[in-house]
Amino acid sequence: MLCTFSGEQVRIEEGGGGVSENDMSVKEVCANGLCMKTSEVEAKLDEGNIQEAESSLREGLSLNLEEARALLGRLEYQRGNIEAAFRVFDGIDLQAAIQRLQPTIPEKSHSRRGRSRSESVHSVSQHAASLVLEAIYLKSMCLQMLGRVSEAAQECKSVLDAVEKIFPHGIPEILLDNKLQETVSKAVELLPDLWKQAGSHQEAASSYRRALLSQWNLDSECCARIQKAFAVFLLYGGVEAGPPSLAYQTDGSFVPKNNLEEAILLLMILLRKSFLGKTEWDPSIMQHFTFALSLCGQTSILAKHIEEVLPGIYPRCERWNDLALCYLGSGQSKVALNLLRKSLNKNENPNNLLALLMAAKACSEDCLLASEGVGYAERAIAISKGRNRRHMKGAYLRLLGKCLGKQARVASSDHERTRLQAEALKALDKAIQFERNNPEFILDLGLEYAEHRNSSGAVRCAKEFIDATGGSVLKGWRFLALVLSAQRRYPEAEVVIDAALDETGKWEQGALLRMKAKLKIAQSLTMDAVETYRLLLALVQAQRKSFGPMRTFNQAEEENVNEYEVWQDLANLYSSLSHWSDAETCLDKARALKFYSASTFHTEGMIYEARGQIRDALAAYSNSLSIDLNHVPCKVSIGALLWRSGSMSLPVARSFLSDALRLEPTNRMAWYYLGMVHRDDGRLSDASECFQAACMLEESDPIESFSVIQR
Repeated sequence: MLCTFSGEQVRIEEGGGGVSENDMSVKEVCANGLCMKTSEVEAKLDEGNIQEAESSLREGLSLNLEEARALLGRLEYQRGNIEAAFRVFDGIDLQAAIQRLQPTIPEKSHSRRGRSRSESVHSVSQHAASLVLEAIYLKSMCLQMLGRVSEAAQECKSVLDAVEKIFPHGIPEILLDNKLQETVSKAVELLPDLWKQAGSHQEAASSYRRALLSQWNLDSECCARIQKAFAVFLLYGGVEAGPPSLAYQTDGSFVPKNNLEEAILLLMILLRKSFLGKTEWDPSIMQHFTFALSLCGQTSILAKHIEEVLPGIYPRCERWNDLALCYLGSGQSKVALNLLRKSLNKNENPNNLLALLMAAKACSEDCLLASEGVGYAERAIAISKGRNRRHMKGAYLRLLGKCLGKQARVASSDHERTRLQAEALKALDKAIQFERNNPEFILDLGLEYAEHRNSSGAVRCAKEFIDATGGSVLKGWRFLALVLSAQRRYPEAEVVIDAALDETGKWEQGALLRMKAKLKIAQSLTMDAVETYRLLLALVQAQRKSFGPMRTFNQAEEENVNEYEVWQDLANLYSSLSHWSDAETCLDKARALKFYSASTFHTEGMIYEARGQIRDALAAYSNSLSIDLNHVPCKVSIGALLWRSGSMSLPVARSFLSDALRLEPTNRMAWYYLGMVHRDDGRLSDASECFQAACMLEESDPIESFSVIQR
């Protein structure tokens, strides 16, 4: 029963509230080879004779009751008479129409002949279905315009339910370009929006999944719009949609566990379609994808997808900067720096302040790159002069101070080190003047004070940081405990750690428990330390089982503890107590988790050395340095071992110890053994200075390096 309007065709917009003047140019309506002028029907509608108008359509076009009302309601809708159209649509008995339109002869054959035969039998019913279903869809549109959103959602849902009943095997291919497919596509896309407007978020999520997982023959663009809308709903809707129902799950398929996973999956599918040319490029999809992956710390995956974006969409400098930001977020600073060097090339965009800021940030994490970072920060400060950007100036000065502090650690002379440290403190002080309420700036200044062994200034900054953050940031408590341990105030440091444990969630207690164990060791409470390590080991093993392999970089950074480190600490503790069997057991556990580790080979060498197996100890130390040439504890141990070997090895021992102090000037054991080397070599004045430095550092040596605090 194919019914069409001749003349200019009317396009019904889903969000529209009426019909434009051009839409009123319809001249006549045709069906079953018969035509009649719409003016006849419109005249009766204007007079309020709806029954006569309906009878006129039924007699003039040989239509049944539902078809005539569907056609009449559509005409009223196009005329902008929303309430009148709703009253007409409301008289359609959908269930009766569905029963009449359901196929009576099952399709038993999938051959071309059988398919054509079935299509010929049901063609009349299928075209009638198109008209009736469109009427119900327009009814839901009318209800939406009248503010009855819940009823509109129910009517729209009935359209899809009816399609599944009328076409149990899917819409026939012959009708894919028909008005029926257009109606179904619009209904599928409209239903979730109606549920959202009605406040039924779970129904909206179910409608989205039904739209994407059922066979509606949607075109690529329509499917992409639904996927994008669902991803946006999952990300910003504020309601946990829950996993898909078991009806939509298949064996071996990936099932998202929460909103974030499902949104990321949808956005990845959309990006893949765009990369393959199946849909138009939509920059907002990449923006939503960036937000989603940033929430879970998977910026390295984001970088991979940015690299897959076709050339010409992003300017290359912008792409390099975006990739650098992703790699910085995932802890791959050197990769980010290489990209930023390309972006800041004199032939590209050398004065980009954001790129300069990221480059300085990347360099501030490596002592050997700190001098380059100073150059980037100074360029940014020079370019920003005259611009009223207090926050940005504070950020540039902060990075300048961090880079100067790192550069001071590898300075070639004491004079140069002192100068750089003074400049670092000056830059950080200026930064705080621009950002007085920024706790991160206060922490950076406190860490710089701590590196200079200015414990009173470090304690003041640590307390200010805790007050500014309300004690909600873990590293503030850890920093205060470290400074107190440097002052030999171990009981007070333990009180701080216990207070932090009370304020911290279970999964974030790893770093605090490790610090507490080291405080116990510093107080010679070895059994208490072993018990604390036992608790810590149970925690990290439970974390590993809970998070699995997809543990994010942000989680690892926050906890800063893994199972390998716990076994390594226990091996060091048992070796210091001469419990060689227990130490070797712990070392084997650590080696099973991370075989090629400089720390593991160093501990193995210490055990051999304590047993008097000097050759094996030297071999273990050599293996350690072959893995990490800058492993300071190993250089110190080799220097000490060579010093004990006799006067012939003193020059080599001095070389190892001097190199260790170049990498870590505050290592008290390196100063001590270098003093012993100088004493045995007859340089008593140099030995005295080394012993004095070792003594001063011992009085202010924390239980862990201040570098464990993430900046």
